[in-house]
Amino acid sequence: MRRGVSKDGWAIRPARRSILISTRNSTPPQTAAGLPRSLVLDLDGTLVDTVPDLAAALNRLMAGRGLPGFTAAEVAPMVGDGVRKLLERAFAARERSLDADALAAYLADYADHAAVLSRAYPGVPETLRALTGAGWRLAVCTNKPEAPSRSLLAALGLDGFFAAIGAGDSFPTRKPDPAHLLATLKAAGGTPARAVMAGDHRNDVLAAAGLGMPAIFAAWGYGAAEMGAQAAAVAYRFSDLPAIAARLLGG
Repeated sequence: MRRGVSKDGWAIRPARRSILISTRNSTPPQTAAGLPRSLVLDLDGTLVDTVPDLAAALNRLMAGRGLPGFTAAEVAPMVGDGVRKLLERAFAARERSLDADALAAYLADYADHAAVLSRAYPGVPETLRALTGAGWRLAVCTNKPEAPSRSLLAALGLDGFFAAIGAGDSFPTRKPDPAHLLATLKAAGGTPARAVMAGDHRNDVLAAAGLGMPAIFAAWGYGAAEMGAQAAAVAYRFSDLPAIAARLLGG
């Protein structure tokens, strides 16, 4: 077995925040150890493959403006910083500026088609069920607007697993600002000292770092591998998350 790599293929890095993690894990049992463990999850590219519906809505928007559409592979790297950034990147790729009506038109269309082609990644329902059964508090922290986030999770039968959903318009800030993650965690009844963030984008890693929380980079998602360079661990399957998160919190 390679150093730092488990027999199941996931890796825990000797992260730069190892001292922080070590200090947290040595907290007396009556304090941090007595608090519930929390796992905060990104949505797009971590829980659900949403690019098919994001791309379809984008292509309808482009067609209405006489512009060429995009493949799903072209859209995936544009995801992660919110809808406005997605549209700005798409319009820039067509050498156009985002027009005043585009954002509202896209959001209205996507809200009606958020769960047509989107699917949860393999193992998601079973893993979430195992985590809640083991006493973990689960939350979603996403830069996606709240309305389509909730409708998507409900359509896929996943909404009941989460104690809180902190979306891109739920609070005054968004990832990578750690205040977004902290507000989501508090809404779920968790605390950074007993929490792990998992996501496929650098925003997830940076938000967690701002709170001194370990982050697991979701390698199956849309983010390039280098986005996870500062993560405490890398997971290659959703079903690996419980074991990695437990290890990062000391068992």
